[in-house]
This record gives sequence, structure tokens and C-alpha cells, in this order.
Amino acid sequence: MHASLLLVSALSASVCAAPTFPTISADTAVPDGINAVADYFNLLATKVQESRLLDKAPACDLSQAVLPSSSLPPPSPGVRLKHIAIGRGTQNYTCSTGNPSDAPKAIGALATLFNASCLATTDLDLASALARAALRFDLTQSQTAQKLVPSDLAVSGRHFFLGDGTPFFDLDVSPTWQLGELPCAKNGSAPAPADAPKGLNGEPAVPWLKLTAKQGATGGLQEVYRVKTVGGSAPATCEGMAASFEVQYWFYAK
Repeated sequence: MHASLLLVSALSASVCAAPTFPTISADTAVPDGINAVADYFNLLATKVQESRLLDKAPACDLSQAVLPSSSLPPPSPGVRLKHIAIGRGTQNYTCSTGNPSDAPKAIGALATLFNASCLATTDLDLASALARAALRFDLTQSQTAQKLVPSDLAVSGRHFFLGDGTPFFDLDVSPTWQLGELPCAKNGSAPAPADAPKGLNGEPAVPWLKLTAKQGATGGLQEVYRVKTVGGSAPATCEGMAASFEVQYWFYAK
């Protein structure tokens, strides 16, 4: 049976160790940022209290995961879910033409992937709250600590673009999870929902995507879904923008 890699925005479900509390970025000072961080920690506290009443820990069963509803093509017959991750990084654009009325041109993306397989399958509400809150923390804190701030999720992969423009997912970066590598191509696109969370500068969420494997994929990886996006869209024109710039964004990796 083939494996499929699906991308989603979530966090790990059973929190065994208390998460670290790093310095919150200045962007959190805005009301939306304060609300997002407060909602996450309030929900986390509630879940910790509820967990004390359980007879046993929630099962980390990927077969129970549900891909968020959208107009994207469904997973191919015979594939199974292999991994869920939170991607934290940037959508990258350029304004190299020198004409301020031109639209920025997309030149790829960079993201660190964090293992969220158990969280997304046991508590999607908490996973979604984490996605909104984590954008308010300094990106470099997660990269330096190798944990998704403000949670304790460990790095499980990297996402970037090859020189020929091919999206690439490297899931062999962790000694714990060796899941394979996946060069891929876009198979479908759907607009993010109208109520999708906006980015730090108020930019809309980038579209949801389905990508399929190209030659060279390893580990049985076949398909990727980028869903539950937060922010990442470019401004309408290059007016006032530098020759190149980055927009922070989130995506779920299933």
C-alpha cells in the first residue's frame, strides 16, 4: 500500500511536558495577537485539566484523522496517511522589475516542519489554536530550539524549492523519523476559507494545495496537502516594497 503525506496546521495532542514560555514578539501587542495567544494557553490549560479525568491517554491513530473539507481533489485510492506536521516559515516574493505597479512575483517558500501527528488526530481544536498563536512568536526561536514555539513539538522535516522551481519536502532530517523525501508538483488549488486567520500584517491566507510526487520520491511518499493556512499572501502591488521580501505563514502537513 502506498503512503501519502498530507500537510495540515496543528500541534501534538498529549502534552506530557510543560511547554516553554519564550519572549513573545512585539506583534503580539495588537489585540488579535493577544487573543490568539490567550486562546491557545486557555485551551491548553482546559485540556490538561480534562486529561486528568481520562482512564487512559488518547490514542495516536492516524487512521482517525480527517482531511479538512475543501474543493481539492481527494486522496488517491489506496494511499494512507503517514504524517501530519505544522509548517512554520515564509512565502517568498520579489519586486525585481522596478515598477511599483507590478504585482510581486512568487519565488518559492521555506518552512520548518514540526511533528503534529498525534495532536491533530486527538485534538484538532487545540491544533488550530496553536497555529494561530505560534505565528505571534519569533520564528527564529523555533528554529534555534528545534521545537515549535510555544509548544514542545520536535522538528520532523524541511520544506523548500529546488533550483528548477520544484517544491521539495525533506522528511529525513530527524534521527527519530526517517520518512523519506518528496519532490512534487501542484495537483490542485482551492482558496482558503473566508474566515481563515490573517498574517502578521493582515495579509490573507494563501490557497490550500494538493501536490503529487515527481520522480525521485522516497519512503513511499505520494501526496501532500497544504491546508489550514494562516497568512502568507503578497500585497497587490510592489508599491513601497523592497526588491525581495518574505511573508510569514503557516500550513498544516498531513
